[in-house]
Amino acid sequence: MSISKQKQQSAYTVLAETFGYTSPMQSPRVSKIVVSSGVGKKRDKKQLELIEDRLMKITGQKPSARPARLSIASFKVREGDTVGLQTTLRGARMYDFLDKLIHIALPRTRDFHGITANAIDNMGNLTIGIKEHTIFPETSDEDLKDVFGFAVTIVTTAKNKKEAEAFLRYLEVPLIVDSSPKR
Repeated sequence: MSISKQKQQSAYTVLAETFGYTSPMQSPRVSKIVVSSGVGKKRDKKQLELIEDRLMKITGQKPSARPARLSIASFKVREGDTVGLQTTLRGARMYDFLDKLIHIALPRTRDFHGITANAIDNMGNLTIGIKEHTIFPETSDEDLKDVFGFAVTIVTTAKNKKEAEAFLRYLEVPLIVDSSPKR
């Protein structure tokens, strides 16, 4: 089942009795998805363009370059150098990307057992680190030497971690309970 606006709106009926919602506007929603990738010390224009092109294929939207705010000599970074790329998805592109992430890309990840519930922060946002961009079908089997990782942050309107976890489980995000002891 694909993730759509209707499924998000029906979350109210499922979560209302658990959290005591009195109005559909109280139920959590996905407000945006932020896809970001650090490019590090890649001074090569071709590699920067390659990462930008692959992120554009994956998200369906051109990423914007994020410049360095400060010059740091020990890292050989000058103010204004591109240190990352970021895309903010909203609306139909957001739902399409979320559906593709959950149902196609994550199951293609090597040794994937689920996303730990500890990845949800106290404000109700889920951040997933993806090590290889090749799990997405748009970019697979292309130049395996240029593999890069990126982060996907799913921003919700949930008020706390418990509410966000219940909402994301309803949206079929493969969350697992992490039983390993904290260090």
